[in-house]
Order: sequence, then C-alpha cells, then structure tokens
Amino acid sequence: MEGSKATEVSNDPVDTANGDIHPIDGTAIDDGVRRALKSRHLQMIALGGVIGPGTFYATGFALRYSGPVGALLGYLIIGIDVFFVTQSLGEMTTLFPLTGAFNEFAGRFVDPALTFALGWNYWYMWVTILANEYNGAALILNYWNTPIPNYGWILICWVFFTCTSLLGVLVYGEMEFWLATFKLIDTGAIGGKYIGFSYWKDPGPFANGINGFGKVLVLAAVMYSGTEAVAITAGESRNPKKDLPKALKQTFWRILIVYIGMVFFTGLIVPSNSPDLLSAASKSASSPFTIALNRAGWAGAGNLINSVIVVTLLSSINSAIYIASRCICAQAKAKRAPAFLAKTTAGGVPVNAILFTNIFGLISLLNISTDAGEVFNYLLDISGAAAFIAWAFIGLTHVRMRKAMTAQGMAVSSLPFRAIGYPYLPWIIFFLNIFLVLISGYTTLLNPFALKDFIFSYLVIPVFIILYVGWKSWHKTKWIVPADADLVTGRRDWLNPENEEMEKTWFARARNVIVG
Repeated sequence: MEGSKATEVSNDPVDTANGDIHPIDGTAIDDGVRRALKSRHLQMIALGGVIGPGTFYATGFALRYSGPVGALLGYLIIGIDVFFVTQSLGEMTTLFPLTGAFNEFAGRFVDPALTFALGWNYWYMWVTILANEYNGAALILNYWNTPIPNYGWILICWVFFTCTSLLGVLVYGEMEFWLATFKLIDTGAIGGKYIGFSYWKDPGPFANGINGFGKVLVLAAVMYSGTEAVAITAGESRNPKKDLPKALKQTFWRILIVYIGMVFFTGLIVPSNSPDLLSAASKSASSPFTIALNRAGWAGAGNLINSVIVVTLLSSINSAIYIASRCICAQAKAKRAPAFLAKTTAGGVPVNAILFTNIFGLISLLNISTDAGEVFNYLLDISGAAAFIAWAFIGLTHVRMRKAMTAQGMAVSSLPFRAIGYPYLPWIIFFLNIFLVLISGYTTLLNPFALKDFIFSYLVIPVFIILYVGWKSWHKTKWIVPADADLVTGRRDWLNPENEEMEKTWFARARNVIVG
C-alpha cells in the first residue's frame, strides 16, 4: 500500500457495510451493528460497567490475602497500569472506531495471527468473568437462605440475561447507564463511615507476605478488566470522535475513586483475619461492608448490602455478555470464528454471538461439586492472566500504529485523541504486563507444589501461544511492514459530530423511511 493511499479518508455519509440507517432514530447500521450508544452511555460504562458482585467480595478477598496496605498497593499498581493502557487504546480507537477494537488493530499493525489469538483470548477472559459473576450471584442470593439451590439461582439469572441481552444495544446502554449510576451512588454511601486505622496495626498492614501480594495483583487485573471495554463499544457509538475521549477521561476518576476508594475503606473497616471474608475454601461469604456493619451492631446490614449488590449483579452480567459477544462477533465477521456467530438482526443485535457466549457462562455450575470460593479462585486466575496478555499487546499495537503513521507521512496532529507519554508508556505497558503474567502464578511453584493451581494459573499462556502459532503456521501470516499498514479502513470521519449537515441527512432519510 502506498503512503498516499494510506492517508485517504472516505467522507461518504453512508460509508458502512450495509449502507443503511436505522428507520426509527436515524442511527447508522455500520458493519452490521447499530451505532446507537450516546455519550452518557459510554461514560457510565467507563465508570461502572464492571463494578459487580465480584467487586464487593473481591475487596474482601484481597484484604484477606494481603492485608489492608498490601491490597491497596496492589490495586494502585494495576490501576496505574490500566490508566496507561486506556491512553494507548484511546488514541487508536478514536481514529478507528471499530467493533472488535484493539484485537483488530493488532492484525492491522503487528501480525494477522495476533488478532486471531487476542480475539479469542479476550473472549474467554470475559466468559470466565461472566461465569464468576453467575457464581457470585449464588453467593449473594443464598445469603437469604432461600430453598433455591446455587444452580437454581445461576439458571434463573442465565435465562433473565439471555432475554435482556437480545433486546438490542440501546436497551443495553440504557440499562447500563441507570444501573451503573445506582451502583456508584451506593458505593460512595457505603464507604462513608470508618473507624480509623486500627486494623492497620492489628492484625497488621500486610498478610501472607509476597505470596498474598502476588494474588492481589491478579485479582486487581480482573477487577479492572472492562476499563478497556469502552473501546469495544466504539463500533456502536453514535459519535466516537466526540464521545470516546470523554468516556476514556473518566477512567482516571473511576480508578481513583471507585476501586482505590473501595479497597482503602475496606482496609479501614474490616480486619484482614475476619473468618467471614471470601477465600478459596469458602462455601459462602459476606461482603466486607456487611461484616463491618454487623460488627458495628447493625444486625440487618446484610439485607441492605445484599440489595445493593443485586443491583451491581444486574449491571455487571449485562456488561460481560455485551463485551464478549461483540468480540466474538467481530472474530466471526473476519472469518476467525464460526460464520454463524457473525449473524446480526435487522436492528444490529448479534444474536448468535450472545447465545453462544452466555452458554459458556454456565461454567459457573462447577460450584455444584466444588466450593464457590474455589471456583472463584480458578476463574480468577484465568481471567487475570488473559487481561495481562490483552493489555501487553495494546501497548505493542500502539507503537506499531505510530510507526505506520511515520512511515506513511501521516501527521500526529491529525489524531482526534493523542495519548500522553508516547513512546515510553506503550513500551512500559508491554513489558510490565508480560512480567505480570509470568509471575501471576509463581506461588503455585512453591513447596508444596500445587499442580491444579499451577494449571489454572498458567493455562492461558500455552493456549495463547498455540492460537498464535497455529494460525500463523496455517495461514502463513507475516509481521506487517509499517509502510504497508492499513491506515484507511475503519476511519470514520463522516461520523464527526462537527459535520452537522451529515447528521441532518441521516435524520432526513430516516423520516422519509418512516413516512413511506
């Protein structure tokens, strides 16, 4: 591809795969999916999309394993890592607002085989997160000692979310906006009262030494997973060049206030040696906020906190299904997954991808024969390792995109969103996350060696390598030369909200369709 061609941009207002708009509200049907998400939807997805039941229990899990200071440091380190990741991702995604996002960019700027491996890696990361949220549902709802068994609650939740996920992207966006709003309000209210730093002294600031701290790093990676999910929504955003930067800027405040704040206050209000905190051996567990209020003498605290967590349950499962289904749908459209997963309805809903994804959420039924805490732990290991791999290659892909821009004479000033700290931060992202995935399961190698734990900790690495090498060998793919990289496909300058005439054209066409 010549450099002059690589910088050409289409200004056709219907530059889409279907060449059509939605007949009701004039939103574009682009590459089979509907661009219906508004700025407020994207911003709330960035703020609260993955604050689920696992978040409440996971803070207690982190506290138990590493103590208040160890948990806080672990979340802070991963929080900084993720903030850097969103900077690189924001620069790429606002230029190419595509469904599939950074997975697609890897094939365009690094190696097509990397897109295949990353796409499946990101999908099974979210499937294990989804399964863990269903597992968390059983923990939460069984607090009330109902006659419904764990698997019963999982199946009830599974049917409910299968139905709501098929309603369409705008319903998803509205659900996520209101549910996430409730979550953020509730989270702040719960953390408002504490009893000083006495638990930092007794039982102490750290627990389980370096072993516990390593566990917290993996846990924090899973809890932060989804921060990058705003990029997945780019393919269904009405005005990505305007809305995505706003949503990404909210990421810093999400990290600072929500995650760091929750971990900080958890360490203040609950001792790390509380037997009620979630651990790998738990059959059931209480959230640290429930424990704190019970210790303060409020016997009915569990009912209040569980009610709050049920709200977060609705939103987090909603998010996990959305993100995973869009990821595998993008893979199928590119013929890197079975073709039936690419099917979308007239309204832009990837129905088969949703059903396929949600079926794997039933992995959570493993808790029928295994303690819920142990299932949480194993799924956590898989999700955390997959997250580190995804983030590492976001950094590398960003570097390769900039090299392509330089080789083809594309000015950095033309970027709608520019990441801070280039070129240092993308390289830091890459090497830091490679290091984290390699040490994520090192505790399983200590005496005594834990074979089952080792397998779950490192399973993702050989799977990822097999996916990459297998696709590369079969299709004979090569690393992309920067001068030949595609800087054209997916550019959506016609979606620029400053071009009001194009938006007026969309709505005029929509009215004509409705009128007849």
